[in-house]
Amino acid sequence: MSPNEEAASSHARFERDVIPQLGQLYLAALRMTRNPTDAEDLVQETSAKAYASFDQFSPGTNLKAWLNRILTTTFINVYRKRRREPQQAFGGNLAEWQMSDDRLSPPAPSAETEALDKITDSDLLRALRDLPGEFRTAIYLADIEGYPYREIAEMMGTPIGTVMSRLHRGRRKIREQLAAAGLAPLPPADSPGKA
Repeated sequence: MSPNEEAASSHARFERDVIPQLGQLYLAALRMTRNPTDAEDLVQETSAKAYASFDQFSPGTNLKAWLNRILTTTFINVYRKRRREPQQAFGGNLAEWQMSDDRLSPPAPSAETEALDKITDSDLLRALRDLPGEFRTAIYLADIEGYPYREIAEMMGTPIGTVMSRLHRGRRKIREQLAAAGLAPLPPADSPGKA
């Protein structure tokens, strides 16, 4: 097979196998970023990275896990990069409400934003959202997506012990936050693993 034929075959496989996964990736990105625009950007960057390295994917292995690892790694890298950048008081991008005729009225929320607001009203989701990124990602992958620890470790690029520690500490932080709000009993105090 010539290089052009190999490239065409790889492109066709990518479209056939990866494109149908983008909806699930978007939902995962939305849960991680809590922002539709950031989620779209994260999926787009993940797709570009997956396309660039698609020749490294072994057919017959778990494509969903491979894509989620790229998504998670990209999210963590963006999160770390943003933490290192200084905060800007005024960005160069104008918000929609700044461009409207009546600048005193807030923008009308989209249907997606309204749906997200209803979902995130849950105290449990609010507690999950308030976790640091690494804890939130580990809990999302384990408790919401149902991945085994081994696959989470692969996706996050960390040892399995680190995943287990993040899950333990993240779940504990959620319990403590719910207990502080009077929504759950206070977890028992134990010195090991206390964050």
